[in-house]
Amino acid sequence: MEIRINGLKETEDFGIKLGRLLEPGDIVCLNGELGAGKTTMTKSIGIGLGVEEYITSPTFTLINQYRGRMPVYHFDVYRLENVEELYDLGFDEYFFGNGVCIIEWAEKIERMLPEDRLVIDIKNGKNIDERTLHISGHGPRYEELIKELE
Repeated sequence: MEIRINGLKETEDFGIKLGRLLEPGDIVCLNGELGAGKTTMTKSIGIGLGVEEYITSPTFTLINQYRGRMPVYHFDVYRLENVEELYDLGFDEYFFGNGVCIIEWAEKIERMLPEDRLVIDIKNGKNIDERTLHISGHGPRYEELIKELE
């Protein structure tokens, strides 16, 4: 599925809608170049999940945890030097737990990710506020989620 969004408001609206649809155990992978809007999307998804804290990018800690209607685990693996560093974090407890995982720069750890997941590739558009979201669902849960987003 492909969605074109223009501006912060449309990004927020999409993220909030997605956040409201997410369930415990869901994994959302966000890919895109620097400045594409991954953290903005994460903040919006968090709002849809009922997170009231200010969501910041965990660039140096790799993961931030938030409370919403379920736990929210926000990964930013941009600075990850070695995929094996995830083992030190106990990543599988997050990926297979009762919260929602949102992973920025997910393509860097693709071989570590569960097969079933939602992937959003964010591409910059022609103007500064325009983005194209390429959304793919891997597994029945995520295929159904995409239908709900259409």
